[in-house]
Amino acid sequence: MSEPPPKSQPVITTSRVVAAVCLILPFVATLWVSSYARPTPAFIGIPFFYWYQMAWVVISTGLTSIAYVLIRREERARRAEDSEGAA
Repeated sequence: MSEPPPKSQPVITTSRVVAAVCLILPFVATLWVSSYARPTPAFIGIPFFYWYQMAWVVISTGLTSIAYVLIRREERARRAEDSEGAA
């Protein structure tokens, strides 16, 4: 009987840590309500409470894009490394 291949352990890399921080940061920033639960400073007549949250929508989009690019780049490098080792 042949043995099953060993299961690969999750690898913690710099790009994965940066991607995780990019994905966690918007949650922390918006769940910490006491940091932005105030009406001032207003921006073009919009209270701080609202424009802070709307700013995080845009910031979150950018951070999610950065995390996506980092993970995809790492996956491509790992596939290229695996294909070189298999050949």
